[in-house]
This record gives sequence, structure tokens and C-alpha cells, in this order.
Amino acid sequence: MKDPVFVIHGVAHRDQAEFTAAVSALAAAAGVDMVPVHWGDLGAQDQFIDAALPTYYRDRDTLRDGEEPEPVAAEPVTPALFAEAIDEARQLSQFEDAVRTQLSEGNPAEDDGLRQGDRPWLDPDQIMAYVTEAWADTEWLCRTGDTQLLREAGRSPARSLLDEADPEGDDSYHGLRGSSGVHNRVRSLVRRRLNDLDRVAGAAVQAVGARLNHAVRSRFAPGTTRFLGDVLVYQRHRDAIHARVRQVIDNVHPDLGRSAASPVRIAAHSLGGVIAVDMATATVPLWTESLVTFGSQAAFFHVCDPRGGQLAPYGGSMPVGLPASLNRWTNLWEPLDVLAFAASKVFQLHDGTAPVDLPVSHQASTGMWTHSAYWSLPHVASVIGDVMSRDQPAEAP
Repeated sequence: MKDPVFVIHGVAHRDQAEFTAAVSALAAAAGVDMVPVHWGDLGAQDQFIDAALPTYYRDRDTLRDGEEPEPVAAEPVTPALFAEAIDEARQLSQFEDAVRTQLSEGNPAEDDGLRQGDRPWLDPDQIMAYVTEAWADTEWLCRTGDTQLLREAGRSPARSLLDEADPEGDDSYHGLRGSSGVHNRVRSLVRRRLNDLDRVAGAAVQAVGARLNHAVRSRFAPGTTRFLGDVLVYQRHRDAIHARVRQVIDNVHPDLGRSAASPVRIAAHSLGGVIAVDMATATVPLWTESLVTFGSQAAFFHVCDPRGGQLAPYGGSMPVGLPASLNRWTNLWEPLDVLAFAASKVFQLHDGTAPVDLPVSHQASTGMWTHSAYWSLPHVASVIGDVMSRDQPAEAP
């Protein structure tokens, strides 16, 4: 009889029957015998995590004059978040293109002065001089590189200037005497419009950012929080969780994993991969012939905080040598899984080769939260089946 592949789950697997069913489906797809190793009952208490999530506030009633709007989120977005380098010359060039385009549609032919009964000619060079002068005082517009936003921002003051230049308008500057009066009015209007647009842009970013923040927290925070909770519990209760893994293996055969003559084969998801690597590299190791991890963090954890056992700290220039007790390692990662990390740059197997990092193609049906999607992906089952069939050790006595 061939030894089974022991499957160690990661975070947030509280339902043992559900996990057993997932392993059965994976075993059928991979074509290998599998034994589920469930330790979720030892994990974090996650039934009350919603109590720790920030509250999202919506606008309540219509505001009255003089009232301040209520914040849309407990943590508003600030301009400092947009600190990447912005090419101001390019910003102003796009803004200017929009100003000139808009003015070209409403400007009369250039004249030497104001003509009674006619719309005055607006000088785009003068307008852009006022824009450039006021640009550094904006909080949001000066931090955007979005072409469409800059062009719309350029059209808006140009339209306002054309409207105010209407000789029949009640608030027209047509009647002002002398060019200095017109220029002062134009300069004032440009500054007001830029300030208005800047406030609108800031309010839009605040609203979108707050709603995105809420959506991300609502959709991803439970999974992330359970991940962090189980990580914290594992760090404190590592021995108990390792003992559970050892117990399940002993139930199959007490000699498995005890020596190089009887190594085990393991497939592990997420934190389960960290558990498997920790056990395989411990001072008294779990001898492992083949390890397949998917969506796992062993390399990340070791870089941040050396795991100990037989592993030296990662120094940044050379990979850390793995002991012979971890013979082969294939590591799968999905591109949208933020909790998946590569192993090949951090570790080196005892024969001088690196662990094999294999990407798993993203499937649209898995959505954005892909950390739990590995179990049902055909490529994951195929890799596990190929690796475990190729590296099947001799039968245990």
C-alpha cells in the first residue's frame, strides 16, 4: 500500500467535515490518496471579529445652510496618500489644452480692446499665467496625473470665463473700464474656479476612497482577520498544533516521518505550509519526501522573523539552506493572492537546487479574494498529482 499524502489546512478552517470534503474532492482530482489533518479547533476565536472592524458612516439628512457635513468614514483619505512624483509641466499642459480648446469655441476674433456690445476676447496665455500662479495652492488637483480629470478641470473655468464675458449677462465684466479691471476679474475668477474644482475633486476622492475602504474591509477583512488571528495563535501554541499533525500521521503509521527511511508526503495550504516547513526543519524534524504548498507564507515569515530549528536567518545575499529532512518542495502561488509568497529566492534545498515556484493562472470565476480558491483549481490538483506520483517513496514497513 502506498503512503497517503497528508493535507494540512491553513487559516479559518473551523468545520472539520467541510475540510474533509474539500480534501476528498482534491484527492479525487489529483488521483492520490489523501488524509486530512485538521487543527482548526485549536485556532483563533473568530466569531466576534466584526466587533473590531471600523464603522462606515453615511450622510444622514440633507444639510442646512451653515452646517458642516458629517465624515463619510472614520479614516478619511488625505492628499498625503498621493505622494508619488507628478510632472507639473505635463499637468499644466493638459489643463492648457482644454482651456484653449474651450476658448476657441467661444472666443471672438482677437481684437485690440473691448468693443461695446461685443464679447471681449479672452487671452489663454494670460489665463494660464493665473492658473500656474494658483496651481501650487491646490491640494488635490496638483497631485493628479489623470488626463481626463485635468482636461475636464481645464474646460470648467474656461466655460465660466466665457459665460461671464457675455455682454448681456448681469454679472459680466464687460463694463469694467481698462484692461487692469478685466484682468483682475479674470484672475479672481480663475482662482475661485480652481479652488472650487479642487474641493470637488477632494470630496470625490474622499467619497470613493471611503466607500472602497468599506468595501475592501467588508469583503476582505474577515478573511484577513482570520488569517492574522490564526497566525497569532500558531505563534503561541505551535507545539500543540504540531502535536495534532503528528497524531494524525501516527494514526496511519507511527514510523512515518520519524527517519529518512520513512518520510511523509505533504500538501499544505496557507499557514499549513508554514506548519509543514517548521516541522520538516525542526531540530527533531518530520522527515518529508515531497512538499507541495499553495498560497503559503513560509518564506515571508522566515525573512521577517527567523523560524529557528535547523534554519539559519536569511541574510539577503544567499538563500538559506534547507536540511535533508525536507527533500523536495513545490510552491504554488496565484497572482491575485496577497497572502501567497515565493520560496525559491529565500531557500535552497540540500542538493543545491531551489524550491520550485509555480504560478497558478487566475480564473475570473474566483473573484478578487483568491486565497481560498486553490482547493478547486484543476491546475493545483494536477501539480499535486504529478509531484506526489513522481516522488512516491518506498512503502513503509
